[in-house]
Amino acid sequence: PLVRLAQGFAMGMPLVDGHGNFGSTDGDPPAAMRYTECKLTPFAQRALLADLGMSTVEFIPNFDGSADEPVVLPSRVPNLLLNGATGIAVGMATNIP
Repeated sequence: PLVRLAQGFAMGMPLVDGHGNFGSTDGDPPAAMRYTECKLTPFAQRALLADLGMSTVEFIPNFDGSADEPVVLPSRVPNLLLNGATGIAVGMATNIP
């Protein structure tokens, strides 16, 4: 899933800026996780993180209680409509281009 977020050819608006081999349109597979790095794109930072300081979502302690993390990210844009989705569940499937 992280690989797809960095692929400009697979996403309308990539959310992750990937450094390393994240695959190609020719079907080449991505490199192993240890050979890649990523960070949020400026678009993703504005769309997903801008409203965190406005008390819009609930925060919970992280895995060891050393920091708080948001329960969800308050998106300013309908990410599903921008980037689509493909998946199969029990008795149903979706393909939003």
